[in-house]
Amino acid sequence: MIGFLKRLMGGGDAAPAGGKKGVKARGGQGFDAPLEIDMPTYAIGDVHGRADLLERLLGRINEDAHARGYEAWRLVTMGDYVDRGEQSAQVLARLRGLVRGGGWQGGPAEIVALRGNHEEMMLAFADAPAEAGGRWLRNGGLQTLMSYEVGGVSPTADGEALVEVAARFAAVAGPDLEMVRELPAWARFGTVLFAHAGADPEAPPELQSERTMTWGVSRFFSIPRKDGLWVVYGHYVVDEAGHAGGRIAVDTGAYYSHVLSAVRLETGAEPAFLTS
Repeated sequence: MIGFLKRLMGGGDAAPAGGKKGVKARGGQGFDAPLEIDMPTYAIGDVHGRADLLERLLGRINEDAHARGYEAWRLVTMGDYVDRGEQSAQVLARLRGLVRGGGWQGGPAEIVALRGNHEEMMLAFADAPAEAGGRWLRNGGLQTLMSYEVGGVSPTADGEALVEVAARFAAVAGPDLEMVRELPAWARFGTVLFAHAGADPEAPPELQSERTMTWGVSRFFSIPRKDGLWVVYGHYVVDEAGHAGGRIAVDTGAYYSHVLSAVRLETGAEPAFLTS
């Protein structure tokens, strides 16, 4: 899958860290819409329980924004904060501080946190553990539970055992679960759409299901958008963050690659990438 996506994206078409000021960003591969956005924006890919990498990348983004002299800038996080890595509780605590606390002094003017499919699996477990627990546990939920010090569960647990674990999880993770329930599936600024798993290229964002944007559809990669929207997405792991055909990939498999990536977007410049 990684090799396929890399070939699809043209082998990692990443711009230099400084971008290309003074040029009109174009998507390539049959997509020729300009990139226009209301303020400089950084979008961080899938964190998956790597609080250490998140903290490091936030520092790099902050330094980059100050070095470029931005008076106002935006931070977007692309979902999949939990599972697989060992620090999901720490990631959600940090995210809750950012979203509810408004960031940090000298930081972004706006913070937008999106929901990913792993957050949806976690919420499904909390709401219906006997029905949804097995799927979540097999896809990294065990690591998330361990990060909250909720033990005594195995990937084969079912029925009453899952109900009991879900109750203990809700007791310690209540504020984080409440925050995650409020996260939107997508956001749009100018000609840039942000959605965890991309979006159906044959429908405007407001007319497609949120499930499409959190779980994805295969035609996202095969059909160019005709509405002029660039799409920033995670969900699909690539070897190196990059862009092609108006699609901007930022998930570099942080939980095993030890590389968390972000894209910097501003009107009239090529997308530029930062890593932890």
